[in-house]
Amino acid sequence: MADFRLPDSTYIAAARFRVRDLSRSLGFYRDILGLQATEIGEHSVALSAGDSAPIITLVGNQQFTPKPSRSTGLYHVAILTPSRPALGKVLKRLVEANYPIGGASDHLVSEALYLSDPDGNGLEIYRDRRRDEWTYIHGDLQMATEPLNLRALVNDADPTPYDAIPTGTIIGHVHLHVSDLAKAEAFYNGVLGLDVVVRNYPGALFFSAGGYHHHLGTNTWAGRMLPPQTAVGLDWWDLVVPGAAQTVIERVQAAGLPITISGTGAALVVDQDGNQVRILNG
Repeated sequence: MADFRLPDSTYIAAARFRVRDLSRSLGFYRDILGLQATEIGEHSVALSAGDSAPIITLVGNQQFTPKPSRSTGLYHVAILTPSRPALGKVLKRLVEANYPIGGASDHLVSEALYLSDPDGNGLEIYRDRRRDEWTYIHGDLQMATEPLNLRALVNDADPTPYDAIPTGTIIGHVHLHVSDLAKAEAFYNGVLGLDVVVRNYPGALFFSAGGYHHHLGTNTWAGRMLPPQTAVGLDWWDLVVPGAAQTVIERVQAAGLPITISGTGAALVVDQDGNQVRILNG
């Protein structure tokens, strides 16, 4: 295939999770994080940050099973807050709600909190540093996992009352467990057209469009076993490629890969490990 790069304006619009108990999940996403439930159905709910389009959809089914710990699939979906004070405000909210935080890291390009929803679906909540603060060595973006000073983050928090997740919050990136990094690169870079931006992180590859630190992370830290489709986890994530969705669709078809195109034009594509991404034109 000829070289192809996604437009610089490419972004992630939303993610869809499988959960066992919608009511329990709403107790977290709506009542603790402060997302707004905008579309509530019998078995699903769409959640927005302020007046935005939904950024997270939950599909509930009591028959869903836990995701095997040593398997491919979701590592985390990353919720991007608009500033350090906004991230600090979310941290204060989680602490006040006594919600467990699994970790916190300074990645040089960003600062991040790690936690799981009630079904164990991984989440990162983070804020970006300005691009002029990012460091490159021989063209490689430098990322790391260093301790994050939570006390300083709380001290810098927006002091206003927490009535909702901060305005301007979006989905910043998705991170997946995969079985093979070379195959992940062949699919996400070679077919879909995401750029490889970080190769020097042990056991991981990071991809993006437009020079972002990453819209997608992939890693081999959890083994090669594929989880069943009935397990809780990430159903799919939405990648918006303005003006280039048809080109991506044609490249997927030319590669002989499975693709399902809905009546709305969304194209559901599946990687080598069963991870699903919807390509949208925007």
